[in-house]
Amino acid sequence: MSFENLLFEKRDGIAYITFNRPKVLNALNRKTIEELHQVLVDARDDSTVRVLILTGAGEKAFVAGADINELAQQTPAGGKEFSVYGQNTARLLETMGKPSICAINGFALGDGCEMALCCSIRIASKTAKLGQPEVKLGIIPGYGGSQRLARLCGKGVAHELCLTGEMISAEEAQRVGLVNHVYEPAELLPAAETMAKKIIEKAPLAVKYCMEAIERGVEMPLEEGLFLEATLFGLCCATADMREGTKAFLEKRAAHFKGN
Repeated sequence: MSFENLLFEKRDGIAYITFNRPKVLNALNRKTIEELHQVLVDARDDSTVRVLILTGAGEKAFVAGADINELAQQTPAGGKEFSVYGQNTARLLETMGKPSICAINGFALGDGCEMALCCSIRIASKTAKLGQPEVKLGIIPGYGGSQRLARLCGKGVAHELCLTGEMISAEEAQRVGLVNHVYEPAELLPAAETMAKKIIEKAPLAVKYCMEAIERGVEMPLEEGLFLEATLFGLCCATADMREGTKAFLEKRAAHFKGN
């Protein structure tokens, strides 16, 4: 598959998605979101893909925000449609049943921060800067930033980043729980690949159900979340991978999971 604004490669169980508009710091326009939707559907439906890694082309940015030239032309109706379309694509990334690792290699601002928030795990280069600067343009986050940031880092952090529009460093992002780990720039992608390979070694259905328990359960009251967890645990107990995993443990050997 060939795209204008994305690089897409599948290798060794990993789907690599690279935002590729380095001249504009990988800013998101409608075309890029449409292409992203296509590759996410492809990765979701490809049984050989186990983990996604998202990053940005060049050394300066993951995604530095929206394409301002395109944004400036929005009408109220068009702006809402543009927001909803982006939200739907972001939600697909979040709920496709396959874990995603965001390797933030530079600026992750506005839409870029929001795309990172949709990933299962975020790691960042020491040179990364993150933020939601939309108020500086007279708008608010439109791809879920106000909602996911509050859920991930708490209302205080969400209010500070969304109301001031200021950027924070990778180290500060790690401190507030926005990113999991911080690496030297040259170590970022290898670290993402190492983490992806650790996930690929595990039982595919267990990974999928674990993600579902977290993603769905976090929005539920505790009792309902516990019920969901118990139900998914029961489903795992019906799988061949569960029998293989427990047998391999007892036999002191590596498990060979098949995803069934």
